Amino acid sequence: MSKKVINQNTNFKLELLNSIGSHFIFDENPINRMENTTNNDQKIENNISEITKEKELTKLKIQINSIEDCSLKNNSKKIVLGDGNINSSIMLIGEAPGLEEDSVGLTFVGEVGALLKKMLIAINIKKENIYSTYAVNFRPPKDRKPTSTEIKRYSQFLQKHISIIKPKIIILMGSTAMESLTGLNSKISTERGKWKEIIVKNTSYNVIITFNPSYLLRIPENKKYSWEDLKKIKQKITDLNIDT
Repeated sequence: MSKKVINQNTNFKLELLNSIGSHFIFDENPINRMENTTNNDQKIENNISEITKEKELTKLKIQINSIEDCSLKNNSKKIVLGDGNINSSIMLIGEAPGLEEDSVGLTFVGEVGALLKKMLIAINIKKENIYSTYAVNFRPPKDRKPTSTEIKRYSQFLQKHISIIKPKIIILMGSTAMESLTGLNSKISTERGKWKEIIVKNTSYNVIITFNPSYLLRIPENKKYSWEDLKKIKQKITDLNIDT
């Protein structure tokens, strides 16, 4: 009587597959492993970039807070560095914090912020999706306009700020922001609505000047000019294929 040879290895494999309990689906199309790897690499790169920006912004905030003998700083409750999406391709720069911004430490709040949000929504942009800051990071006494000396002093920090965010478009709102980045101290009405190319730390940026929302609350008849500027911004966003 001959013995039947049992393949123990085969039985083991079957038991293993059954214990896994997976449902295998076979497809003739090959798996694009390269695409998955590329997506993962991009996510890792974006995460590293965001962490680096956050660290650099923290260092910048400490630098600005260490300023001495500054009436702007001495008059303020809080530094207003910036807020929004640090990875945005759009950077909005206002003049200086007001009373409400100084109280909460955020940019463009209260009535000014409400108007700004309406202006941005008109061209399909949410304020929280872009990055906003000020040319001067402390509230001036009695909300006066910063002096040219003060603007120049803070402009070095603004340039560092821009170099950290690395936007594709910079929107300068108000004469203080205009003077801080471009050096121009002419009337904003003669400079607004024109795209300029500004070089900051060996990098070129697309810049446009427009009215500050606080000014438009005082002089509402000039909103029509801001609308013209907004349309140009929207067109530039389209031309550069920027995701908003």
